[in-house]
Amino acid sequence: MRKTFLPFSPPLIGEEEINEVVDTLRSNWLTTGPKTRQFETDFANFLSAPGALALNSCTAGLHTALVTLGIGPGDEVITTPMTFAASVNVIEHVGARPVFADVESDTLNISPEKIEAAITPKTKAIIPVHYSGHPVKLDEIQSIAEENNLHIIEDAAHAIPASINGTKIGASGNPTAFSFYATKNLTTGEGGMLTGDPGFLDECRIVSLHGMSREAWNRYGKKGTWKYDVVRPGFKYNMTDIQAAIGIWQLKKLPAFQKRRTEIVSAYQQAFKNMDHFQLPVTLKNVEHAHHLYPLRILPNQLNIDRDQFIEELRERQIGTSVHFIPMHLHSYYQDKYQHQPNDFPVAFEQYQQLLSLPLNPKMTDEDVSDVIQSVEDIVRKHKIRRAVA
Repeated sequence: MRKTFLPFSPPLIGEEEINEVVDTLRSNWLTTGPKTRQFETDFANFLSAPGALALNSCTAGLHTALVTLGIGPGDEVITTPMTFAASVNVIEHVGARPVFADVESDTLNISPEKIEAAITPKTKAIIPVHYSGHPVKLDEIQSIAEENNLHIIEDAAHAIPASINGTKIGASGNPTAFSFYATKNLTTGEGGMLTGDPGFLDECRIVSLHGMSREAWNRYGKKGTWKYDVVRPGFKYNMTDIQAAIGIWQLKKLPAFQKRRTEIVSAYQQAFKNMDHFQLPVTLKNVEHAHHLYPLRILPNQLNIDRDQFIEELRERQIGTSVHFIPMHLHSYYQDKYQHQPNDFPVAFEQYQQLLSLPLNPKMTDEDVSDVIQSVEDIVRKHKIRRAVA
């Protein structure tokens, strides 16, 4: 058994990021400035995206996009129940109604068929979430959106550097929000990015900084002016140069991070492939999986313990885990307001009860990976149901 606890997903920060932050601290710019601009440009180039706007969170990106698109009271936005609260809370923030569409049982991504069934005359947008880093069926969702004159705002919190048919998520032109939270594939501690068409992002930039016609960098730079106008009631969502300094180097390291994540997933898949106690994650054809999560599902009637006990057994063996996610329709706010029942979205509800996420991050050594595999195997040996031989 391990002597030290293996965290679920710690950040991997090197001297390059530290030195870049120190350089920022010694400069004249701490808030939104030249390094934020560099990070935006580098990020857009990496994805081949039309443009990029650096923000203080993925949540800010989703919220800013909804506001800029004019979605509000009386409107409906379709999204998945299998996501973090931010994807749905932002719909509430603009006064619209979140409408859930169930997920597909293999990838746990939102089902295009269920999206189509959920559309009403009030539907204005779809927020698909690229769950665990596996891209949604974007072509099908795009066709549905075009047929029904709907906006798509992609939640790509898990999805850098995922791609479909060689096109990276974020390059489609849809407003696409990325997360740089501490556990993400690329981190700035806290932070996010919104990609999309430059004209749309110009409007989002105004929304994201108090609704001012000129942002702080323009006001206080050499060519700036103290004159500005507030053209709408905006928010305080801008990224700082301190955060961007970390992001600049994290982006450079991302291909190496992705390679290591893929190696860890391959080791897990090889180790667990013959265990009929689990449903393993899948990768569909023509996609590159970002491997943000490794969601393992414990199949019913295979072990004499449930998912929660399995997690506790891993913790006793010094292995950190998590569950992604408690479906949104099970949380008290959304249950109470919209009278959702657990089986309203049966796939999400059933799969949630089986889910746990194993450690997956580029900081893991081969020994760490081996410890996880051995712990899972040990728990299975200890708790598998013994079948009577006829």
